[in-house]
Amino acid sequence: MSGPSPQSPEARRRRLKDRRERLRAEIERSRWASRAWSVIKRVAVGVYSDGFIHAGNLAYLTLVAVFPFFILAAAMAQILGRTRAGLETVNGFLLTVPPSVAEVLRPAITDVLEARTGPLLWFGAIIGLWTVGSLIETIRDILRRAYGTRSTSPFWHYRLRAMGIIVLSVFGALLALSLQVLLVAAETLVEQLLPGSDAAFAILTASRLVPAAMLYLALYFIFAALTPSRYRAKRFPKWPGAAFTASWWYGTSLLLPLFLSNIGSYSLTYGGLAGAMITLIFFFIIGLGVVIGAELNAALADFPDGEEPAEETEDPL
Repeated sequence: MSGPSPQSPEARRRRLKDRRERLRAEIERSRWASRAWSVIKRVAVGVYSDGFIHAGNLAYLTLVAVFPFFILAAAMAQILGRTRAGLETVNGFLLTVPPSVAEVLRPAITDVLEARTGPLLWFGAIIGLWTVGSLIETIRDILRRAYGTRSTSPFWHYRLRAMGIIVLSVFGALLALSLQVLLVAAETLVEQLLPGSDAAFAILTASRLVPAAMLYLALYFIFAALTPSRYRAKRFPKWPGAAFTASWWYGTSLLLPLFLSNIGSYSLTYGGLAGAMITLIFFFIIGLGVVIGAELNAALADFPDGEEPAEETEDPL
């Protein structure tokens, strides 16, 4: 894996010690066109440095972690007295992926959840915490490299934080599911009372936007929680990366089926593994979107001239 991008915030901050670099940076910030081109260049250099390697890692780890995550969701739903919520969470997730990917994942995840009950379910949930934690740590490493920082805290500290993020993510998924159920019930009620009304149309539209909004909020939470501490202040925006990644995700979900429909020979190439390969390709593209989102947030991060940030748990590479 190559070194950090020369366009990372830490690399740019060190260059600002030179007076000419400070003058050039000030000129770039004062001109919209120069600013936009500078951000695009920073993102491109960062993605080229090691973005494709990280996208491959994310694709593999996502495929490995998706089953343990839903096992954990089923276990936590059982605590809350909602034993069917685990399968409903799976269905909600599969709405955000292309149909060909959903066809591969749905029967496998359903079989795993139905086979695990009692102590076996909780054993799987414990393993799931560790497995999904590896996925969280990969995203953390992507953000570290995008910002040009490194970790100095103990390994167990980050693992505990990752587990906390996972638990909160599961609760968030269950909350999103409950909201979706309420919207569907409201839609049905309004259609029965006022068929064809504007209110029914508004609720229908809202129900379609809920998965997209929840995906954005989940990505924003992950970016905000995993960004190096030096760059967590409000002046360093997190929403552009989350918004880009959510748009990239939904764009991929819409365009990948169209692309596959025009390529009928991929099953001849991969045989019985065609479905698994399409799933990996989808997760690779999503992983690349996560890398671009992280690099976008890093590209937008600028320190005021002459400012030296305080030393924190994340040090420059």
